[in-house]
Amino acid sequence: MINHVVVGSNDIERSKDFYDAVLGTLGAGEAVRNVAASGHVRLFYRHDGGSFCVSQPIDDRPASPANGGTIAFRCASPEGVRAFHDVAVAHGGVSIEDPPGVRDNPVVGPVYLAYVRDPDGNKLCAIHRGAA
Repeated sequence: MINHVVVGSNDIERSKDFYDAVLGTLGAGEAVRNVAASGHVRLFYRHDGGSFCVSQPIDDRPASPANGGTIAFRCASPEGVRAFHDVAVAHGGVSIEDPPGVRDNPVVGPVYLAYVRDPDGNKLCAIHRGAA
């Protein structure tokens, strides 16, 4: 259902270092750097039919995270969730909420997940459906 997601960054090089490492745990390669006609730098990560983009805000205002927003990345295993989490923290992210682990989801059943915030404050989730 989702084609792409874009988040803003106040430091595009810091974001590149963070997302190259974190999305690398999912099998995504390094970002494709693009400079928009406006001169703003964007980083595109493509994997498994979807795209994730980090962009300097086109309106030249500071980037800020969506209040209440979360971007979830599907992982192949609980170990993948933990790797995503640990690499995120090692590259300037912040672990939030409960530690990585199993949560009971009333809609899909048990899931193994972890939440982090990227260096710009965007809330990310790594998730594997099914118990550990």
